[in-house]
Amino acid sequence: MNPAEEVPAVEGATAPGPGGAAVEPPSTPFTQVRERYAELVELITKYRAAYYNDDAPLVSDAEFDVLYSELEQLEALHPELVTNDSPTQVVGGDVSVAFAAVDHLARMYSLEDVFSLEELEAWLLKAAASVEKQHGTPPKWLTELKIDGLAVNLLYRDGVLVRAATRGDGTTGEDITHNVATIKDIPQRLHGSGFPSEVEIRGEVFIASKDFTALNEQMVAAGKAPYANPRNTAAGSLRQKDPAETAKRPLRMYVHGIGAREGLETATQSETYAQLKDWGMPTSPYFKVLDTLAEVLEFIAHYGEHRHDLIHEIDGIVVKVDDLATQRALGNTSRVPRWSVAYKYPPEEVHTKLLDIRVNVGRTGRVTPYAVMTPVKVAGSTVEMATLHNQDVVKAKGVLIGDTVVLRKAGDVIPEIVGPVVALRTGEEREFVMPTHCPSCGTELAPAKEGDIDIRCPNARSCPAQLTERVAHLAGRGGFDIEALGYEAAAALTNGPGPDPAENGGAIAPAGPGPLVSEAEVFNIAQLDLSGVLVWREIRSKGEGTGRFQQVPYFYTKATAKKPSVPTKTTEKLFEELEKAKSQPLWRVLVALSIRHVGPTASRALATAFGSMDGIRAASEEALANVDGVGPIIAEALIEWFGVDWHRDIVDAWAAAGVRMQDEVDESTPRTLEGLTIVVTGTLPNFSRDEAKEAIITRGGKASGSVSKNTSYVVAGENAGTKLDKAESLGLKVLDEDGFVQLLAEGPAGEPAEGPAGP
Repeated sequence: MNPAEEVPAVEGATAPGPGGAAVEPPSTPFTQVRERYAELVELITKYRAAYYNDDAPLVSDAEFDVLYSELEQLEALHPELVTNDSPTQVVGGDVSVAFAAVDHLARMYSLEDVFSLEELEAWLLKAAASVEKQHGTPPKWLTELKIDGLAVNLLYRDGVLVRAATRGDGTTGEDITHNVATIKDIPQRLHGSGFPSEVEIRGEVFIASKDFTALNEQMVAAGKAPYANPRNTAAGSLRQKDPAETAKRPLRMYVHGIGAREGLETATQSETYAQLKDWGMPTSPYFKVLDTLAEVLEFIAHYGEHRHDLIHEIDGIVVKVDDLATQRALGNTSRVPRWSVAYKYPPEEVHTKLLDIRVNVGRTGRVTPYAVMTPVKVAGSTVEMATLHNQDVVKAKGVLIGDTVVLRKAGDVIPEIVGPVVALRTGEEREFVMPTHCPSCGTELAPAKEGDIDIRCPNARSCPAQLTERVAHLAGRGGFDIEALGYEAAAALTNGPGPDPAENGGAIAPAGPGPLVSEAEVFNIAQLDLSGVLVWREIRSKGEGTGRFQQVPYFYTKATAKKPSVPTKTTEKLFEELEKAKSQPLWRVLVALSIRHVGPTASRALATAFGSMDGIRAASEEALANVDGVGPIIAEALIEWFGVDWHRDIVDAWAAAGVRMQDEVDESTPRTLEGLTIVVTGTLPNFSRDEAKEAIITRGGKASGSVSKNTSYVVAGENAGTKLDKAESLGLKVLDEDGFVQLLAEGPAGEPAEGPAGP
């Protein structure tokens, strides 16, 4: 009897009801388990086929991993459910009928995946114990990057490439020899000598990150939708029926193993890699043989931090027992080797629903579409909105409102919609239509000048949305740094509450104007009547949103029968911070004015060169352009900005309110860094990034954001990252914080006698 049938007879059976009619019995716990198991098998089989055979995934890797993990847990609890065709018992996908089926000489296995460092530690400790029991010594771990590509098996006979195949189901793959022959990395004939008469060499075909970016730029320029990700693009390229089409794609390959290997005399995996490299095979530069678990964890942490600086995309780290005899002794399960494991990083790419595409009006009037999505966790944070840049990008990505979309968020990078999952469309999706009039003030939208892709609201002075953005910007960390004046407070000041969000799909649509009608009056907020400023707040029940909203006072407390409405503590803090902000240095005032192209770097340079707002206003375009770090584009923007009367009114109103418009010249500060270019990277305990830059500039140095051969010094703190790596590769002088303080005080003459030290 099939073990899956050994369940109580009552389960799934029917019993006679009144009049002899069959009646379904109540659902039992085991019935529910069996139904969920069948559902998981069906879903995973479908998703795996879409991924491996069609190169068109229906769910993200992270979602697939969750389902697969649930299936493994169910099978562990209920082994009687497991059948030979369970997804946990087979490798990869099926073989497509579009290509000839070919058998591998030695089976290709999948890898066991773990998703936490705790799971990885448990796996490694168990494997190490097994190895020590057999051999008396702990194993060495070959640790390498898990390339996000397509597994390929290359068969060489007498050193000549005779066949290339996909992994398929592990035993049988698809013959893609003619397509693989177009990949320049792969030699048609092995170099040197000493290779077996017949050898299978295995690896991953991929598209390098920079090549994928260039490929998508070409697609968009040609009016076509960009590809979703490098892995599926590489897989689709290898499955082109015409090899000439494959040759157009920038495919590459790194090899990482051998299947059939009779006659190959190597003792370890790392020796095998060296042999493969000698034969002219492309091997990865990203691997190390490590002795301890701590070293493996350090390797994982390093590449988790630097994964976006690599040649190709990765989704994890592979750890293998280096010794080949030990690999053979440990053996394999029906699906995975017992001597290797893959640790997968937290997902950076997920699928979610695109609920709507709306537009935002920025502080310069630029109208930007953005996506509103079902909230989803990716790269450690919950994301529900992502920019779509402009209407051409929306069109190029091919997304429709209602699509399931691929969302990517790399670390701290702004979340990006990669593209739609076309296979999941229902026909109810609709196209996004760019508005013709400003959603905030109703002004007709137009490009700033002929040929511009972006469209803008030309009503710069009175558009409530633009005013909101400018007020939020001037209060930001690069401007006056007014903590109590965040975006929500800026919106409350400049926009009255719009319609009930419950009647607007949950979107809070402002309807201006508010009590603050110009940033010129921002330092007079305490004189405005803020008691009637209301905002929409969602009503919550037991910590959850209800979808219903109510209007509440923003700057004042709610009046009761016993207590009148008074300013909140946050509002009182806002008034205090506005007073403190008046003494900020000149460069911050310049940033706060929202002059196009004028950011912190240019503002510091201007403040240092001219010393006062009057000096900058009186300067000619030529004089402005000659300032190091300014140039002709910023100079032109400054002349244009000060040429507008209401712009000048802002400066005059701030000055009248007591905002400092001239830096105090501290003659005691020595010009120790005259002519030096210094880059600060990482975290310094006693300097914020702005404080470090200011210390450099006030001493005559140039604070740069990028490392080059012209950099004089690099100051490196904690988590210095790639800038430190580049500085070391160029042989530049690297200082820690103590060295930086000494340099500020004494200049190059005070450099430590033994040379600078890195962290």
